[in-house]
Amino acid sequence: MATLDEWTAEVSRELGLEPAVMDQKAVLDVARDVARGVARPAAPLTAYLLGVAVGRGTEPAAAAALVAGLVETWMAYQPVRDDT
Repeated sequence: MATLDEWTAEVSRELGLEPAVMDQKAVLDVARDVARGVARPAAPLTAYLLGVAVGRGTEPAAAAALVAGLVETWMAYQPVRDDT
């Protein structure tokens, strides 16, 4: 994961953010779950929305948990799909 860590540090630095405030694992877990449970293109969009919510003051772990719950609900009520 050295490349991912380096990329995260570089982007954070350029955007004026502190990399330590981001829970990399939580963001990646949310993106993975959305990609698998909703649709692949929904993963980066959801990660963006997660970031907007956190930027507006939502606690990061709470935002990630909320999205995880939405994915679970979505999967329970959507027909099986094959978009590979």
